[in-house]
Order: sequence, then structure tokens, then C-alpha cells
Amino acid sequence: MDDEAAILKMVGLRLRAAGFVVAEFAAPAEFLAKYNPAVPGCLVLDMEMEVLTGLDVQEQLAALGSDLPIIFYSGRADVPMCVQAMKGGAVDFLTKSACHEDLVLAIHKALEYDRKARQKRLERDFIRARIASLTPRERMVLAHVATGKLNKQIAAALGTAEKTVKVHRGRVMAKMGVVSVAELMQLAAKCGSTFPTVD
Repeated sequence: MDDEAAILKMVGLRLRAAGFVVAEFAAPAEFLAKYNPAVPGCLVLDMEMEVLTGLDVQEQLAALGSDLPIIFYSGRADVPMCVQAMKGGAVDFLTKSACHEDLVLAIHKALEYDRKARQKRLERDFIRARIASLTPRERMVLAHVATGKLNKQIAAALGTAEKTVKVHRGRVMAKMGVVSVAELMQLAAKCGSTFPTVD
């Protein structure tokens, strides 16, 4: 995205020649109106534009919950500007005087970042779907299993028989698609805060 038509056209032509699929936007409002988080990619973003700066666009994307990789591509750069962009999650910050190869490398890095981020989201969504398939009682058992408790400890905490906990635990493991507590904990690590917790 760049509000200088000549630069926008030149960069677009070069990136297409390098094998990238390119969508050009001359204004932040145009990009934000058409932005689709389901489409993989990255954003090559000019820092200095009219109305909204590159940092403004970065902030608006963050407010939307987007983790679209951003490469800032600026005519000038000072340290505070660069630091703010990187703190905001930019994957790179290049000046327009940088060689074309540097931009291509930065885009490859950003696309790989996007690919990995999307893979992680798919894994989290899959785990959440498995958790959603559990009954309320199974979720309670899962929460206790995740803390490392034994069946008898879980039975005492829930006020039920140990054999009942064993049945629920077996169903939990089957629905979660794991055969060991270690595997269950690996899912917990991937899922983060959406994993059930003991109140």
C-alpha cells in the first residue's frame, strides 16, 4: 500500500515478476474496506501517507484482532518510528532505497510467518471443537486431569466414585484424540487459556 502511484505501480510490477500475487491499494481506507483475514498473505505498507499513517493502519488491524504480517516500506525512517512499528508486530522495516532482493526476502519471511500462524489457529480451532464435544462432567474431569490429579483425587474433588471418574476420563481421552496425559498436556499448551480450568 502506497499513496504514491508511481512507486505503487513499480513495486507491484517487480513483485509480480518475482512470482507474487499482488493487490495494490493507494489508500488505507481502500485496503481496510477490502481486507479479508481469511486470505493468506502479508502487507507491504508505506509509513507516510495522507489521512492515516502506516502506524495508524497497523493499529487498526490490531484492533480488528488481525495478525497479518506487515512489512513497512518507507521513504524515510527514524529509530522511534521503527521501534514503534516493530513493537506493534511488524516483521520487517525497509527503506525504499533498499534493494529489491531485500524486499523479496522480507516478503518470503512474512508469508512463512503467516503460514505458521494460520496453522496454529487451525490447531487451536480443532482442539476447541474437541473440547466443545465434551459433556459438562467430562470437562470437569478434563480440568482435573490437566492439573495432574489421579483418578481417586478427582473422585474426591467431584464427590463421585473412582470408577465413574475412570469412565469419564476414558471418554475424555477418546474425544480429545489422545492416549496419554502427556499428549493431553501438549494439546493444553497449544490451546492455551481455552483449556478448561478447575474453579
